[in-house]
Amino acid sequence: MSATEAATFWDGVYAARTAPDAPRPNVRLVGAVAGLPPGDALDLGCGSGGDALWLARRGWRVTAVDISGVAAERLAAHARAHGLGDRVDAVRHDLRASLPEGRFDLVCAHYLHTPFGLDRAEVLRAAAGALRPGGRLLVVDHGSTAPWSWNQDPDVRYPAPEEVAAGLALDPATWRVERAEAARRTATGPDGRTAEVVDHVLLVRRAG
Repeated sequence: MSATEAATFWDGVYAARTAPDAPRPNVRLVGAVAGLPPGDALDLGCGSGGDALWLARRGWRVTAVDISGVAAERLAAHARAHGLGDRVDAVRHDLRASLPEGRFDLVCAHYLHTPFGLDRAEVLRAAAGALRPGGRLLVVDHGSTAPWSWNQDPDVRYPAPEEVAAGLALDPATWRVERAEAARRTATGPDGRTAEVVDHVLLVRRAG
């Protein structure tokens, strides 16, 4: 599939959703990052922008990317409206082609799943390489299918965090897995429905 087809698909997904007045951060981000000193963050697949805005309010400088121009434009508008335009750089970007330039203290990728061809391990490995010493890579994946998910394939497989970590093939002399777990929570979907879901959480730290 071409970049244009992927962008059109995700533009349609976000255009069909009512833009939230106050996008919420992912609870796994809050739990993993709340105690860290602010620095430079890269948000891969920023979606509605709750993570980027939450980080920016806590002093982080955030590069937030999504293949959907609708999502990136909405986030940029939210950031400006809340006085965070100087801390959030929201851009449309195709991760299959490249990563944004820069060095970061945090890279987060929440639910970076797509029906289009994406070598996720390669993207995450490259993103890890953009971390400064002491920086962290946080990958949060679906571990179950929510009722509102775009992917309702009953045969979909969700790799465990340990499998995701192994696929990154990061040198254990330089990288340490701080968390690799499956965690349950009650989630609220874009339409207001609630359901119990499973998150697969992987947190990897680069040696300082």
